[in-house]
Amino acid sequence: MSIITLTTDYGLKDHFVGSIKGKILSEAPETTIIDISHDIDPFNTAEASYVVGASYLSFPKGTVHLIGVDIERNKENVHIAMQWNDHYFICADNGILSMLTQKIVPQKIVAINIHDRFPPESTDMDIFIKVACHIAKGGLLNVIGKEIAAVKEVTELQAVVANDGNSIKGYVIYIDHFGNVVTNISKQQFKEVAKGRSYEIVMKPKSIKTILPNYSAIASSDKYPIKTYEGEKLAIFNEAGYLEIAIFRSNPSKVGSANSLLGLNYRDVITIKFN
Repeated sequence: MSIITLTTDYGLKDHFVGSIKGKILSEAPETTIIDISHDIDPFNTAEASYVVGASYLSFPKGTVHLIGVDIERNKENVHIAMQWNDHYFICADNGILSMLTQKIVPQKIVAINIHDRFPPESTDMDIFIKVACHIAKGGLLNVIGKEIAAVKEVTELQAVVANDGNSIKGYVIYIDHFGNVVTNISKQQFKEVAKGRSYEIVMKPKSIKTILPNYSAIASSDKYPIKTYEGEKLAIFNEAGYLEIAIFRSNPSKVGSANSLLGLNYRDVITIKFN
């Protein structure tokens, strides 16, 4: 069974997502198509990178992940296909894949070069669909592109350790449905820098000094019901392995969230200081 996942900033109001699925099924009728998300903020490559990185491991090896965010081909962004950790990723070389390649070296990357085989009215997504179906059918990357050594790196997707090793400066890269704020500081990086030292996540008006194993761990006392802790801020490493700032049992539409109550937004700086 071949699987193609879709991650785009197209939304669901228009016909675009349905048309993509129709074209895939016309090209490869036996393919299973899975939507990861179509609500990526427009042109937000950092958000797309996080969502794909957090979800791809849920799929079998050999899955093809088509990423339709900021895909227009131009002098700065070529189209690429990458084999990485036994999965395949198709996107523009706009930095989306740089978060993945921080962890594991790609098996193969090609710059797609089949554009001249398409009618002039073909879209960038038409190219991606053709490539995705080719790979899903077992086709080789070398048939649709020329091998390249690396993808474009984007510094905003990388947390920075201070020269003295006493702090990590990261950035907000994603805000989820609950208004929880995800940073680009990974659990692995935190452990490597912390080396058992005490720390604080610098916040206003009061810092967070403990990263909890899960949300409910905020209920530190058996004397009070867990409801007592609703509305308190906390920090965890989420299932994707990144530092997340949250409000316990937040409801963005009624009582607020880390995004609204703490004033944390995309690209805001988050600093962990070690003592």
